[in-house]
Formats: sequence, structure tokens, C-alpha cells
Amino acid sequence: MRILPAALALTLLAGMSVPAQAKVSKGCIASIKKTVKRAGVKPSLVDKALDGAKFNEKVVRFSRSQPEFRTRIWDYMAFLVDPARIADGEANMDRHASTLAAVEKKYGVDRYIIAALWGIESDYGQIRGEFFLPHAMANLICANRKKRLFTRQLIAGLKLVQKGDVRLDDLYSSWASAFGQTQFIPETYQRLAVDFDRDGRRDLVNSIPDALASTANFMVKAGWRSNEPWGFEVKLPKGYKGPSGRKRRASVQTWAKRGLTNIDGSPLRSNYSAGLLLPAGKSGPAFLVTRNFNALYSYNAAESYALAIGHLSDRLKGKGPLVARWPTNDPGLTRAQRLQLQKLLLAAGYDIGEADGKIGPITTRAIKKVQAKAGMEQNGRPSMAVLKALGG
Repeated sequence: MRILPAALALTLLAGMSVPAQAKVSKGCIASIKKTVKRAGVKPSLVDKALDGAKFNEKVVRFSRSQPEFRTRIWDYMAFLVDPARIADGEANMDRHASTLAAVEKKYGVDRYIIAALWGIESDYGQIRGEFFLPHAMANLICANRKKRLFTRQLIAGLKLVQKGDVRLDDLYSSWASAFGQTQFIPETYQRLAVDFDRDGRRDLVNSIPDALASTANFMVKAGWRSNEPWGFEVKLPKGYKGPSGRKRRASVQTWAKRGLTNIDGSPLRSNYSAGLLLPAGKSGPAFLVTRNFNALYSYNAAESYALAIGHLSDRLKGKGPLVARWPTNDPGLTRAQRLQLQKLLLAAGYDIGEADGKIGPITTRAIKKVQAKAGMEQNGRPSMAVLKALGG
């Protein structure tokens, strides 16, 4: 549903520029209003939603991210599956145990998977959207960024308000329109949201039962199988030269014949099919992933995202960290370590503003200066090496 979880996207895209011609004109807003009203949204609601829309440089900048822009898998995993998110997840699972049990019973989706999705999408409801959805969509439409897609999201979002599922002032989203506890885009919300608390509204912003049940409903529609795990870490035989890739599935017993074992060296024993995922190549952790991994992938089309969800769900179950190490001597930082890095930058005299754990362009420039002094590659990456160079 999104390329990256919101907080990580903000970090990765912070330094990109926007062409000067990407503006929001009165003529463009008038045209959008006409289109939305013609689609069946009440004129008074359209006017209330779009009046006052102004150019938002950040929204358009995010939409122009380059497809090749990626973060290292060990940075991604360290950021998304950290001790704080695990502890918060355990607390929220205890707090909402009856709801999660009821959702799992009805939909057959592992409650730990649902909690992991909730945790990564909104930090268990703590993070809400940064942008007023109607104004964000107006910016994208006026900037000619996938006009049809974002016009549909604008119409769908306002129809949710018109129907009474959400209030207009609940429509705060990511730049690309995802909103609510588990970040549905409006069209997906229209199609798959459920009223699990039976109050007559499908409220994925303020109702945790509705949000968790709707997420489970999404997973069922995406092909979730209740009798299979998402996947698990495995050990490759030395010199492995066989097939890999999540789409190149074979029975687990076939993988056993190819020399793979459980991560502890014990024999593989299962009767479902799986693909071999090597997110950092053969020198990093290896996983056999099932069709349920593909269901997670459909929630956000990135293998690293699906892996983070699966691993967080395992940690919430009480399982330990990955056994195999990532192929790097400079691992990624948790959110707490990013905050510590910023505090150390401030203590060292770098003027980066308030320490908030978000690595924006100002922090990135400061990191490059630290790297230059330490004789490191000046890539602006917040890493353990930079943290140590600052005395962390």
C-alpha cells in the first residue's frame, strides 16, 4: 500500500528537490472540485475539503522519489524491528488481547502478524498522517503525479466522510493518501474495511477493533493461509548454488534434499511449498518463505517490508533475533540509537536543531562532516561507525 513506512520514508526522501513549476493554482483546484462533485461528492463537502489548498513542497518531493533509491536491508531491519517496537507491541497485545483473539478467530490470521502490521504501519497508533489528505491529493494532481490514481483516492476519501465512516478532520495521511491505524489508502478502505465493533461506522482511525479486523480482512483477500507460517530462517549448505527467490517455490522436503536445514541444523519437516529468500545474498541470513509472505508483500510491495513484518511477529511471539549475521561490520541503528546520534552531534557542536530521531538533510550534512573527519566514506548514512566516532 506504500513504498515505505512513513517515518522511514521521511528520512530517506528528506533531501530531494522539487521543480519550481509544481504549483497549486486556483484553476487547478477549480477543475479538481468540478471532477469530485461530478463523482457524487456533495458540493459543500468538496468546498470545505479543498478550500485553502496550497502548494506543499514536501508532498510533491516525496512523490518524485527515484525507484532505485533504496536503503540497506540491515538499516531497514534495525529501524523497524527494534527493542522499543517489540516492547510496545507486547504491551499493546496484552492491552487488546480480547480484540486480537476475536479477530484471529474470525479471519484465521495470526494475531502476531496483525500486531506487527499495526506496529510498523503506525507504531501501534502513535503515528498519524502528516498531511491533510484532500490538500495532499490536490498537490499531486496539480503536479501531474499519477492524476487518475490520486483523483480516485481523493474521491474515495471524501465519500468515506460523506458516508459517515470517518470525519473530515480524520483525513490526515501519508503523502500518498494512506491513513488510519494500519494505513489503508481510501479505495482499499472502501473495499475492505469492516465495522468490527458494530457501531455503524468503519472507523480505521479511532477504532482499534475496526482497524485490526480490516487488516486481517485484507490479509485473507491477499491469500493468507491459517495453517502456514510466513516463513523461517534456514541454514544453507556450504557452497550452495541452487535456486533462490520467493517466486521459485518448491516443497520444503525438496529444499531439504538441496541441503537446507533449520537454522539450528535440524532437518526440515513440513509439507507446504516455499521459496528461498536471500535478502543480502548467500553471505547473509536465509529464509524459506511461504505464500503468506506473498500476502504480506501485497500489503506493501517490498520484500524487505514483508520480512520486517514477519520477523517482528516472531519477536512478539517471544522468539529471538536472527541467528545469521548481516554481511556488514557496520550495522544499522535502532530508533533510540538514531536519537542518541543526534544528541551526540549537538554535544559536538553541530547545529542540527532539535534531536527527534528523524534523519533529515541537516543531520545528514552533519554526519558527512563527521565521516570526513574520521576518514570514512561521506555518504551521510547514520551508522554504528558514525555513532562510535562521536563517542557513542
